[in-house]
Amino acid sequence: MSEISSPTSTSTTATEDSPTLAHVVKRWKTKELIEFLRKEEDLNLSEKAIKILEQEEIDGRDFLKTSEEKLRSYGMPGGPASRLSDFAKDLNKRKLRAYSSYKSLKEVLRKFGLDSDGTESIPLFKIAKVTCEIQDSDKHFAHCMAEIMVRLKNYGSLAVDSLEAMRNEYVVAILHTALNIARDETQKKFSMRPQYEIVGNESTGRVDYAIKDAEDLICITEDKQHQVPMGMAQNIRQLESSYETNKKNRKASDTFGDYDDFDYLYGVVTTGRDWFFLLYSPGEISQGSKLPYTIEFTEDALNEESEEYQILRKSVRRVLGVVVGMLKDRACVDKSGAKKKARIEDYRSR
Repeated sequence: MSEISSPTSTSTTATEDSPTLAHVVKRWKTKELIEFLRKEEDLNLSEKAIKILEQEEIDGRDFLKTSEEKLRSYGMPGGPASRLSDFAKDLNKRKLRAYSSYKSLKEVLRKFGLDSDGTESIPLFKIAKVTCEIQDSDKHFAHCMAEIMVRLKNYGSLAVDSLEAMRNEYVVAILHTALNIARDETQKKFSMRPQYEIVGNESTGRVDYAIKDAEDLICITEDKQHQVPMGMAQNIRQLESSYETNKKNRKASDTFGDYDDFDYLYGVVTTGRDWFFLLYSPGEISQGSKLPYTIEFTEDALNEESEEYQILRKSVRRVLGVVVGMLKDRACVDKSGAKKKARIEDYRSR
């Protein structure tokens, strides 16, 4: 559950050098290790075997080096001792899956109890509760519009098949503006990292844009030219890994305490033109709307007296309102897991 930022290759395809599950496990404390082992149904571990791991304070690094003989010396029966020893060895061979390998939204949604390959099956959250109103006179909004107008003048209209580099410039302009507005209004230390590598428990790779508040990841953006469902699938996995990273970085009160590490993050999937917003918490995924928030980057908007220009301003403000609202909401929420959970339940209530 580490996170690594590096300017090297942006490919997320698994290679021989891809992290293994052992890379993740070795960083776990005893409690995290036991939670993981409990989920491995094939191990068929009894409470007696689990209790021995707890009593001996076996953490991830210890577990990877353990042997059947060592476990039996702790009083563990031969069956679970043998299974755990073999399992520990196997972790060094199990590669983490690259985010880019997730092509099917149906495969990812199945984990959340949703049996569909379409975005319409993802339940809604009350996006209006987190949306902010961006003032037309806001200096950062004015700067954003100036940047957009320069790009429209130089590039022309943004089409469905426009180059990724062109789309990215519009996306980056909007994200930077959202960060600046949210920073001014909250005094929080927001930062954005492009091509940021996040290693989770099951998946690994670089996300297009990771937004952080101090050390916590709070929003992950996936930029897709086409195939929004695939972008959604990959973004959900990225959010899952980001949650795991935050959980690891957050210090628990003690090894076996009742520390409530409930957390939530926001996701953005965009083509530059179309914007989709996700809300992730452990075991649940929601979207802000069934239809995208759309921004038409058209040359007709270069005429500031035109209706197209007014529509452009309105749609940019609308998207900014959501992104700024999500950043402020996540950065300013009470740190208590119970308070976070109550807030999310309110957002998802019908």
